[in-house]
Amino acid sequence: MHKLASPDTIAAISTALGHSGIAIIRISGLDAVNVACRIVKRKEFPEHGRMYLTSLLDDDGKVIDRVLVVKFSAPHSYTGEDIVEIHTHGGSLIARTCLELAVKNGARLAEPGEFTRRAFINGRIDLSQAEGVLGVIQAKSQEALRAAARTLTGELSHRAHKIHDEILALQSSMEIQLDFPEGETVSDDIAAGLGRVISELQELVSQCSAGMLLREGLRVVIAGRPNAGKSSLMNALLGRNRAIVTDIPGTTRDIIEEGLVIHGVPVRLVDTAGLRETRDVIEAEGVKLALQAVSEGDVCLYVIDASSGLEREDREYLSQLVDRNALVLLNKSDLECRVRDEDIPLRVMNVSAKTGQGLDDVKNAMYELACSDAALSEGLNVSAMQLEELRGSLQAVRDARDSLDEDVIAGLLGVARVSLLRVLGIDAGDELLESMFSRFCVGK
Repeated sequence: MHKLASPDTIAAISTALGHSGIAIIRISGLDAVNVACRIVKRKEFPEHGRMYLTSLLDDDGKVIDRVLVVKFSAPHSYTGEDIVEIHTHGGSLIARTCLELAVKNGARLAEPGEFTRRAFINGRIDLSQAEGVLGVIQAKSQEALRAAARTLTGELSHRAHKIHDEILALQSSMEIQLDFPEGETVSDDIAAGLGRVISELQELVSQCSAGMLLREGLRVVIAGRPNAGKSSLMNALLGRNRAIVTDIPGTTRDIIEEGLVIHGVPVRLVDTAGLRETRDVIEAEGVKLALQAVSEGDVCLYVIDASSGLEREDREYLSQLVDRNALVLLNKSDLECRVRDEDIPLRVMNVSAKTGQGLDDVKNAMYELACSDAALSEGLNVSAMQLEELRGSLQAVRDARDSLDEDVIAGLLGVARVSLLRVLGIDAGDELLESMFSRFCVGK
């Protein structure tokens, strides 16, 4: 059981600050209605979900804005507590003033994600749906938004609960098997059940992996020797000038990042300093950062000036990219090519940052490298922790299928169930919840 929500009444601005049509100040808790009544002219809001036009009053009782106020009564609100929303005219000053008045009259400032955390604690949503809320807020593409919406509406929760119950039934059957070891039918049923659970978990892990890709995006690092055309290639892929381009080798000294979306997948392009030995202290630091970026990236685009040929340094760097998600781009292919594909131990593509030749093929290849068999149209939004728990549950069931010891099988099924419960946030520890909800903005 989760501990009861704090008796404190919290308040926060739930819309972005700045000039807009409206700003919304949200108040939640046992005293939410009383706090609102102390700062507006109207003294009651009898109907759930109905908006009332009234006035916001300052400390002296003078009208400072005409506002709309709506009450959502517990337990039929987002947090499961009484919630009052005050809709002021848009503007940073009036929104902050309304929040300050709420705090002066009995509320306290909400912490990041505290409204959603209260919704979780009060049983309005589970942890997977809370991740769906965060996914909707942070979505960078339509596909990512749809994946988050599927999780928010409970698809992941339903699937995880179903698999959990199937594993629980298998554990019960194992108890019968342990009591009556001579029975063979039960063992056949258990084997068949384990196979079904493995298939269901494999499909769920695949969908959540796709959702993770949509949520976190793809980090693509552009690397190569100086003057290979890395910055020009980045600008060409982006369709605009983002990186400085000159004929002087070593122009790029630092990491330059910019985002785009490829087939619904958010991509972070990373332009790096040219890879070479140098006595220039600043350039050497740039090379160090470039090598670190390559090691941490999801995909590496290694750029070679096809008109200059393959150098010894290229061969050394390319040897380190074998068995990695990497593409070798022979840039300046509009000029005479002096590089043979067979001399390169990786997939090679001919491109021209100047003419745009091959750029669409490069984008498609990046997408294929990252997505493999993932069905992005069926992705489910999850956190890294939840995905690891699902993978752990799958591995435990696989190990149970491969074991001949009935006690071991029963124990592994218990491990698989606990992992699924963690995905749903059941019996989640305070440290996990703190880490999860701290990623939300204040007011959500």
